[in-house]
Amino acid sequence: MPQVNAERLLNDLRKLRTFGAVDTGVVRPALSDVDIESRHWLKKRYEEAGLEASIDGVSNVFGKSRNDGPALIIGSHSDTQPRGGWLDGALGVIYGLEIARACADDPSTAHLAVDAVSWQDEESNFIGCLGSRSWCGTLDPAAEAAAVGRDGTPLADALRHAGLEGVPRQQIEDGRYVGYLEAHIEQGAYLEDAGEQIGVVTAIVGIRGMTISFEGEQNHAGTTTMGRRRDAATALFEVAHRINEEFPKVADERTVWTIGQAKIEPGASSIVPGYAEMALQFRDQDEAKLDAFEKIVGGLVDDVNNRGKIKAEVASARAPIRPSNMADNLQKHIAGAAEMTAPGKWRRMPSAAGHDPMVIHEKLPCAMLFIPSIKGISHAFGEDSHDEDIVAGCQVLADATATILKEARGEM
Repeated sequence: MPQVNAERLLNDLRKLRTFGAVDTGVVRPALSDVDIESRHWLKKRYEEAGLEASIDGVSNVFGKSRNDGPALIIGSHSDTQPRGGWLDGALGVIYGLEIARACADDPSTAHLAVDAVSWQDEESNFIGCLGSRSWCGTLDPAAEAAAVGRDGTPLADALRHAGLEGVPRQQIEDGRYVGYLEAHIEQGAYLEDAGEQIGVVTAIVGIRGMTISFEGEQNHAGTTTMGRRRDAATALFEVAHRINEEFPKVADERTVWTIGQAKIEPGASSIVPGYAEMALQFRDQDEAKLDAFEKIVGGLVDDVNNRGKIKAEVASARAPIRPSNMADNLQKHIAGAAEMTAPGKWRRMPSAAGHDPMVIHEKLPCAMLFIPSIKGISHAFGEDSHDEDIVAGCQVLADATATILKEARGEM
C-alpha cells in the first residue's frame, strides 16, 4: 500500500501558504495575480511528480497520470476567502499531489491512475465552483457573461489578464474516471470535540437563500401614533423572531439557519421605517426539511400581509443547492482505511459547508474525507489543524485510493 511522505506533504502545504500569506492566514482570491502565480507553481509540482500538467481556460490546474484508467481524480480548490485560512481547499489540493506521488513510489500501486486537480473559484469571487462547473459542462453561459468579482472586475477581463483568453477548457474525459475524492478540514468542531481524527462524509447539505422584504409607510417618529404606524422594521423583527420559534420544530441538531443581513430604510432614529429587508439562509441534508422551512417562511409572510398594514414579499436569493449524497462504495473504502489508521476514532458525518463535489456528483461518484479543525475555526486567519491529523488524513485517503482503484481493476 502507498505510504505518504509526511515531510513532503507538509512542506508543499506550507509553500502554498506563502502565496498570499497575511499574518496567520491567506488572501488568495480567485484569478488574482497571486492566485495565478500559485497555480503555475502547482503545475510545476505536478510535472515534477511525473504527471501531465496543464492549466485550462478557467485556470483549473490538472495533473493527469500517464497510466491508463480506470482513474480517480483527487483534489479541491486553492482560491481563498477574502480573508481566509491556509488549509481551506489547499489541504485537498496537496493531498491529491501527494497521493499521486505516494502511489507512484510504491511498486504495488505504481500502475494505478491517480489524477490531481485544483479547481478555480470554489469561494465565489466570480461564480461559486466556477472551475468544477466548467469541467462538468454545467457552467451557465449567461451567468458567466454577467459575472463580476468582488473588486468589480468582470470575469472575462480577469481571465484575459491571467493570459487565459482563448485557452481551451477541459471537460470530463468519458470513461476514464471511477470517481472523485476530496479531503477538507471539517470547518466545525464535531471531530475535535469527540477526540476523533477522521470524518467520512455522507452528504453535503442543501442550501437555500431568501430575501424577505417589508414595505410600510415612512413617517415622523414623534407625531405618528402607534396605532397609525405602518412600521416595516417592526414587521421584520417579528418575522425574524418567529423564524427562530418555528424552525426548531422541524430542525435536527445539524440544521442551521442564519439571518445574516438586514436593511432598514431610511435608517434614522426619528423616522418610522418605510422599508425593511433581511437575508435568510438555511442548510440541511434533507430536502423535505428545506421544503418545510420554505413553507414556514411563506406562512409568516402571509400572516403579515393578511393584517393589511405592511406588504411583505419573499423571493429566492440564490439558485437552490440540492443535498448531495456521497457514493456508498467510495465511503466504504474510506471508512475501511480510516479504521486502519485511526481505529475507533472516525465517524460518518454530513458536511454543513458547500464543496465542489456538490457539482461533480451529478457527473461522477464522489466521496469526501474530513480532518479536525482546531476550535472549529474556518474562513478566518485563525484556521488551523494539527500536523498529525493532516498526515493521518492523507494516509487514509491514499489507502482508500489504492483499494478503490484495485477493486475497479479487478485486483481485489
